Amino acid sequence: MLPFLLAAYFVIEYIERTRSEKIEKALAGGGRFGFVPGAFLGLVPQCGFSGMAANLYSGNVITAGTLVAVFVSTSDEAVPLLIAAPGGWRTLLPLLILKLILALLAGFLTDFVLMKILPKELKGGYIENSTKVDCHDHDEHESLIVATLRHTGIIMVSIFVILLIINLAVGYIGSDRLAGFIESTGVLQFLITPLIGMIPNCASSVLLTQMYAAGQLPFASMFAGLCAGSGIGTLVLFRTEKNKKRVIAILGIIYVYSVFIGLVLSALTK
Repeated sequence: MLPFLLAAYFVIEYIERTRSEKIEKALAGGGRFGFVPGAFLGLVPQCGFSGMAANLYSGNVITAGTLVAVFVSTSDEAVPLLIAAPGGWRTLLPLLILKLILALLAGFLTDFVLMKILPKELKGGYIENSTKVDCHDHDEHESLIVATLRHTGIIMVSIFVILLIINLAVGYIGSDRLAGFIESTGVLQFLITPLIGMIPNCASSVLLTQMYAAGQLPFASMFAGLCAGSGIGTLVLFRTEKNKKRVIAILGIIYVYSVFIGLVLSALTK
């Protein structure tokens, strides 16, 4: 997996360094329909963009629907891992297409339906200017090559630890018994995996993707978890948003969307 991960993270770091300001302007300039560029931009496999969206929402620059669309479409480390995994390409395209469609739908429902019945303080959006919000927190003195190697190294260590745990569990319990246990949890899968996805760390998306690749987690369960995950976005939102009720409400909306998406996808793929 290492050569593929190096190539993927080189491209990701390059995009973040050279296109961040354009992406920020696209999000900030979307207005009431900001969820459209938000859904597309969230697909770019870089958790920093979800952090950018969280910053902009806290600064009342983008709407709640735009933030939700970015968070739902973000997959954190799942995209580079699927690129590097044997056979992962077959899953990658359906994952991205579904992510895009559902992020657009989630953004639309949030801004045009939910905001009519939820408190106005949740709405956010185009009160302030994006120039007042600092969205760029990467080390400017770190070279592109060093950043790529550091990012790849962190993920490789995460993969090693998670695969070690998975393989020990499979070896000790047995793959059939483990798969049977996961299957026996039924709808509980779709309540648990979104909670795992919400952990603001790359390990959550690595865990979900690796369990799916190892055949220990169905696609629908992994997908539900990845829809709830936003990389560092959740952490940035808690750090920058003073009104914590606003944060909890947004995360609650994303959690409900993710559970519902997992249940529907599971029913359709049976």
